[in-house]
Amino acid sequence: MTTTRQFGSDIPHLPTDEPYGKRDVPRGPAPLYLRALAGLLDIGIVAIPLVLGWYIVDSLRDDNGGGQADRVVFGGAAVAIALGLAVWNRGFREGNTGRSSGKGWVGLVTRDTHTHDAVGPKRSLQRVFRRSGTEVVRESTASDEGFTVREKDVSVAAIRRRRLVGLGVLVVLLGLVLLASVAVGARPLSFAEIFHALFDADGSQTDIIVRTLRGPRTALGLVVGMALGVAGALIQGHTRNPLADAGLLGLNAGAAFLVVLSMYLFGFSAPSEYLWFAFAGSFAASVVVFGLSSIGNGAASPLSLALAGAAVAFFLQAMTNAIIIVDQSSLDSYRFWVVGSVAGRGFDVLWQVLPFLVVGLILALVSTPGLNVLSLGEDVARSLGTNIAASRALGIVAITLLTGAATAACGPIAFIGLVVPHVARAITGPDYRWLVPYAGLLGGVMLVTADVIGRVVVRPGELQVGIVLAVFGAPFFIALVRRRKLASL
Repeated sequence: MTTTRQFGSDIPHLPTDEPYGKRDVPRGPAPLYLRALAGLLDIGIVAIPLVLGWYIVDSLRDDNGGGQADRVVFGGAAVAIALGLAVWNRGFREGNTGRSSGKGWVGLVTRDTHTHDAVGPKRSLQRVFRRSGTEVVRESTASDEGFTVREKDVSVAAIRRRRLVGLGVLVVLLGLVLLASVAVGARPLSFAEIFHALFDADGSQTDIIVRTLRGPRTALGLVVGMALGVAGALIQGHTRNPLADAGLLGLNAGAAFLVVLSMYLFGFSAPSEYLWFAFAGSFAASVVVFGLSSIGNGAASPLSLALAGAAVAFFLQAMTNAIIIVDQSSLDSYRFWVVGSVAGRGFDVLWQVLPFLVVGLILALVSTPGLNVLSLGEDVARSLGTNIAASRALGIVAITLLTGAATAACGPIAFIGLVVPHVARAITGPDYRWLVPYAGLLGGVMLVTADVIGRVVVRPGELQVGIVLAVFGAPFFIALVRRRKLASL
């Protein structure tokens, strides 16, 4: 009698017609119905943004208060997103791993007919029009016949090339977003009117709208978004806390306290009036936090910075609440500032904060090599000859300038400093020499995009950018909390 044995077992089993551990693996191409189902799923991924874009464009008809520029912007965005998803899904994902989203869900693999390996992004995109040399099989078939995915090129030249291409794509995307910010608003405009206002203005109503309203808020949204993105990357790097943002160091709380104090004592209500108080509050809070965290051992560690920042933030929030409770006029002015917005700010506000933002960005770029060393741990950094106190102080100064100026100009805008560094890190890796520029560009794109969305979702009114970012940032924040691997920066 033929018997088979389990691992480490002497118990005989019933006879079997095939050796133990063997199974019938299907050969040849996958069934047509599975390939059709995978194709429908892939088409559905691309169709979702197109359908949403069509509904948005249809809602922006002339009789609904929409305009030509509005429809072109949102329709073009929907088409661009759909094309991007198609190239990523059917090109890079299927070309490198053999599985598009649809094929992954139904258990299919695309492979080369002769080598039985992944076909690469270029050939995978060509499959849409020409399928020669490729075939679609079941995952079990591909695995049994030695299917291998394409390994990413990790050479220094390839990594540098991908990062440069990514920066170029972000610059182009930022330019398109800035154009959309100028084109979209409560007053529908045509592209001819926008072009006239930008290059041949004569003082007409549309020229005033573009040059004195949309132009300043677009420029301010750009520099503030870049400042908050870079500051968030520096804060998370220095505190080594993946959930850190400007609020962790008490900077927002310091700005809010002095803004409310200026409203209470001097009756200020315009952003240009309390701008310097907000900046001074952020600066004072950073000095206090850095000083408290350095007491004892003479150096500010990531843990002591977080603890000192939380203590200072709670104290200043209590003082702020005490003022707005006893003074109704301060509450009325404060509640419009604290929500975070770029609306109603002119070039006068931008010119006041721009020097601090420029200096902060320069210091941030200068501090990136030292931050790379600090990310290895203080003991390693000290053994490599790094002056930890000087590097930490340089980073704190850059964070203070960037966050203080951005908060003073537009109020405490949340989630950019939290979300953007993680997106940039997923693209560039942990190298802060690349992460900081990426975070700046992504921050500008995110804030200006949120401002554009806020102008159309509650027409004819507007939704402040802080609210729009919170709606999209809260789900991302929850996802960050659930991803345990982010705890080790």
